[in-house]
Amino acid sequence: MSQGVLREFDPKNMLFRRLGPSGLRVPLFSLGGWLTLGGTVKGDPVKDIIQLAFEAGINMFDTAEAYAKGNSEVEMGRVIKELGLRRTDLVITTKLFWGLRNGPNDSGLSRKHIIEGTQESLERLGLEYVDVIFAHRPDATVPMEEVVRAFNFVIEKGWAFYWATSEWSAREIEEAHHVADKLGLIAPIAEQCQHNMFHRERPEKEYAPLYKKYGLGTTAFSTLASGLLTGKYNDGVPEGSRFAVHAMFKRTVDGLQKEDGQEKIRKVRELTKLAQDELQTTPTLLALAWVARNSNTSTVILGASSVEQLKENLKVLEVYPKLTDEIMEKIERILNNKPTPIETFGRPGLDRYGRL
Repeated sequence: MSQGVLREFDPKNMLFRRLGPSGLRVPLFSLGGWLTLGGTVKGDPVKDIIQLAFEAGINMFDTAEAYAKGNSEVEMGRVIKELGLRRTDLVITTKLFWGLRNGPNDSGLSRKHIIEGTQESLERLGLEYVDVIFAHRPDATVPMEEVVRAFNFVIEKGWAFYWATSEWSAREIEEAHHVADKLGLIAPIAEQCQHNMFHRERPEKEYAPLYKKYGLGTTAFSTLASGLLTGKYNDGVPEGSRFAVHAMFKRTVDGLQKEDGQEKIRKVRELTKLAQDELQTTPTLLALAWVARNSNTSTVILGASSVEQLKENLKVLEVYPKLTDEIMEKIERILNNKPTPIETFGRPGLDRYGRL
């Protein structure tokens, strides 16, 4: 064992997929730090959660400069060092857009912030490089050529191996590819997007041509619709839940009282029954496996506020193989919200995964 390395990585029964068109293999389920790691969870519990993930075959950890005002990166870097994990065993990703200060150049996707923000993220992580650096949001105030050139500079410096996008429109991703192709530079390889049973239009329809044309892959977040798909909100908002603790979800909570919100809860009840009766599992694991079942999903980002929660969510590896075509069809009948295919006007259509 190399000096300083205390734990060897064992993939166990974890499945791995390529991240978009790249040669980088990532676990089908990864661990993210939004709201929890460094935020609502600090200290030893962060270490326990990451250790459990690593020992279960998860070697990809996702964070961002904005998560917990930089503390998510700090905590993640600290734990990697304390656990003695080999850097080459890991896939570390972070994201840039919202900086930690209020200066005019401390946020956005200017060349200045991309380069200096990357350096500051690496300093907080205590690492020499990350595997993938994401543009956390698009920036309409900056020319796309400046964005593409800046991320390529970061790659050339060895501070990241790849770059990717998060919450970009298909048009913006397409523009980045056109600019990169024109300049002979590296284009974004993946998109980190929201994808769950109630949020499907963008990942399943808008991005469909990009899957076909560029081999784009997604790193999916909010796969449980912030907990709605777990069934915990079927009878109101429990004390201590995400909707109760974080003010940012007030609009979501208010929406549950409206007709559309009540219809979603009705569907969650039906999904719960299907999960229990046919798969002997929970709606949580069903929802996670459902997103993983999409072949354009490179990885599903799990969130966890405790070791117990992560242990339960890791059971998704047992549920995933059970999602047969028949089960998927039953889910579709309950959801009744599958995006309509993109009009091809007589040209060859895309298959169910957005490919020829």
